[in-house]
Amino acid sequence: MTTSATPGPGPTENSLRRALKRARDGVTLDVSEAAVLLQARGEHLADLTASAARVRDAGLDAAGRPGVITYSKSVFIPLTRLCRDKCHYCTFVTVPGKLRRDGHGMFMSPDEVLDIARKGAALGCKEALITLGDKPEDRWPEAREWLDAHGYDDTIAYVRAISIRVLEETGLLPHLNPGVLTWTDFQRLKPVAPSMGMMLETTATRLWSEPGGPHHGSPDKEPAVRLRVLEDAGRSSVPFTSGLLIGIGETYEERAESLFALRKVARAYHGVQELIIQNFRAKPDTAMRGMPDAELDELVAAVAVARLIMGPAANIQAPPNLVDREYGRLIGAGIDDWGGVSPLTIDHVNPERPWPRIEELAEQSRAAGFALRERLCVYPEFVQRGEPWLDPRLRAHVAALADPATGLAREDAVVQGRPWQEPDEVFTASGRTDLHATIDTEGRAADRRDDFDEVYGDWAALREAAAPGMAPERIDTDVRAALATAADDPTKLTDAEALALLHADGPALDALCRVADDVRKSAVGDDVTYIVTRNINFTNVCYTGCRFCAFAQRRTDADAYTLSLDQVADRAQQAWEVGAVEVCMQGGIHPDLPGTAYFDIARAVKERVPGMHVHAFSPMEVVNGATRTGLSIREWLTAAKEAGLDSIPGTAAEILDDEVRWILTKGKLPTATWIEVVETAHELGIRSSSTMMYGHVDQPRHWLGHLRTLAGIQQRTGGFTEFVTLPFIHTNAPVYLAGIARPGPTTRDNRAVTAMARLLLHPYIPNIQTSWVKLGTEGAAEMLRSGANDLGGTLMEETISRMAGSSYGSYKSVRDLIAVADAAGRPAKPRTTLYGEVPEERRRAAAASDGHLPELLPVLD
Repeated sequence: MTTSATPGPGPTENSLRRALKRARDGVTLDVSEAAVLLQARGEHLADLTASAARVRDAGLDAAGRPGVITYSKSVFIPLTRLCRDKCHYCTFVTVPGKLRRDGHGMFMSPDEVLDIARKGAALGCKEALITLGDKPEDRWPEAREWLDAHGYDDTIAYVRAISIRVLEETGLLPHLNPGVLTWTDFQRLKPVAPSMGMMLETTATRLWSEPGGPHHGSPDKEPAVRLRVLEDAGRSSVPFTSGLLIGIGETYEERAESLFALRKVARAYHGVQELIIQNFRAKPDTAMRGMPDAELDELVAAVAVARLIMGPAANIQAPPNLVDREYGRLIGAGIDDWGGVSPLTIDHVNPERPWPRIEELAEQSRAAGFALRERLCVYPEFVQRGEPWLDPRLRAHVAALADPATGLAREDAVVQGRPWQEPDEVFTASGRTDLHATIDTEGRAADRRDDFDEVYGDWAALREAAAPGMAPERIDTDVRAALATAADDPTKLTDAEALALLHADGPALDALCRVADDVRKSAVGDDVTYIVTRNINFTNVCYTGCRFCAFAQRRTDADAYTLSLDQVADRAQQAWEVGAVEVCMQGGIHPDLPGTAYFDIARAVKERVPGMHVHAFSPMEVVNGATRTGLSIREWLTAAKEAGLDSIPGTAAEILDDEVRWILTKGKLPTATWIEVVETAHELGIRSSSTMMYGHVDQPRHWLGHLRTLAGIQQRTGGFTEFVTLPFIHTNAPVYLAGIARPGPTTRDNRAVTAMARLLLHPYIPNIQTSWVKLGTEGAAEMLRSGANDLGGTLMEETISRMAGSSYGSYKSVRDLIAVADAAGRPAKPRTTLYGEVPEERRRAAAASDGHLPELLPVLD
């Protein structure tokens, strides 16, 4: 293995000339052409770099900063040099014993961090590059002991805490490099850092999996894991830096494949703010100490090809301290950034390579025809985009240092600490607070947001990703045999039999529904249950980017609104007066909403109406609350229960299969996190419903997996009260308007899903609910004949489905719901959230009002 790309026969002269011509002509390259160009040398390399420079210059012109190369004036803070990985070229990482011998702790103390940050601020630095090893507590007991002694659950908790102190006490902006992060980790860290980063390094799996490879024995260097981190950063709207480490044994083809993998992520989420092309430098006392450094021509060619693949809008950097003053060659190859340069601290990853002086960089850039300008750790494009890329709690810190006209750094800005705090007056009523009523009379202002083409990611990339999952499967299993198994004992249905039944149609579907209805009758009897409840959607401001959701609005959109706490409590009181036993409260992930706001909402209802059951906050909202407060999910749910939360809706599930979830939503929680929230709630005695939204980019195999997952959770916890079928409403859903999703489920789909939910969840979840909001009266009655036993609630107001285009109104009276049960030939019976008996006083109140408000008007202060 050599540090330059693994040698091979090399490209032919014709293949090089052909690839160079395509580069000159601006034609999109493929992987094989990129691999050829990575080997360009001599006059071919000069030809290649000229093409790359033209692309870079066009991008700078379009960005409004022609002839500008940027850098970030920073300090390097090595928060801990412990790591669970064992990369064979790394000298940054050390062991506890050596740290002790050198007089250091397992982590830098807050005083040590702040001392560096304050000195940096005094020198005009604006970035605190906080770098550390991956999850050291998983390998080193000493790291775990340090965290425990200082009151931190894990390393990420300390990173979050120290970032807040850097913001508040020095004014520097943290750029975080904590290694591999989970989706939840991004939610925890996004409020405290404008940008983050992690080098992809390479997608060559063999360099990780094979003994002797540079990444062998390092769990966090698996390429699939690192690509998932980049995707989760994009889903979380985190401006993210990544890049390649070239010359560690990869072939030219593998190097090209790595660049295309980065381009794919960048196009899908528009969140890769910068690409670093870093050349390998061998270091003493490492396993790769005897391997030659990556040659300068290798680096120059890689920079140029990266520019051609990533395009004019990309920001491409090569570290200036690793190239022996050959700055002009890197500029000529297409870079537009020098990265972080510190007047104070060394490069702790490459300690033998001092930073160039900023004055020298400016002189060398000027010699190549470029002006050197300072930027922040977060690139100007993201400064100017604002939400959702910048958390509101960081807005003031970034604005104090940024030139509003360009998004670059204000070089004369005073770097000083500023409070890190939640926005003030979150619960001030604003916007279209009467939407719950006027959605039925006036409708929505427009069928889509005016940022439709940007906020959800790249629609073309999404269509490509969705295509494999939407392909139907051939089913060969005997449906009649499967029906016999279902009738005899549905718990014995195999996956193949269940899948055959989910595809059933015609007489087979009729037979399936009869079997399911028989199982329903034996499990719960003939009563059709319903609940007198009111939906309260306290805000629809949300930047999560769910592609199926027509409810979410930006704060400036015509249909956006937020209710005050008094308005929430007023609506709960109105509902109580007309017989409600429950309020169901959910809202958008409002960027200004502090994590404790959910406690305030539950408390406001309980203080106004002590007897009301508070059924509130989806798993997504639970995670949002927990990450914003810095509490664990368990701690946050415990506090919510103390504030008045009684149960949670099992929404935000959609389809519990990440293959489908990442098509449906840009930034919602992954399957594993949804399961963690629900199981934790159940362990704390907080019951929940369960749901499935279907009929979009899914197939019956996904329904089967979803139902099996729910049955498994119920067997472990027993915490689900019911299963709710949620047919996809397509009319105003962005993923449908973009031509990706199908127009909702068919009647066949609805019957099959309802029937199979009854069979596959039996006997674990006895209550199967159908949605009159989405299916209408006749559709709901049909589902009652197909295995369902519950009609849900009166709702009194309903905004989410109506914004999506449902035509079945926002509420049903008690008489309306009884009529649906009558249409199915069954008696109706009121219930509580937990399927208990409704007190007589509540029954009388509901009967007197017929379970709906005298008039559906906005609540005014």
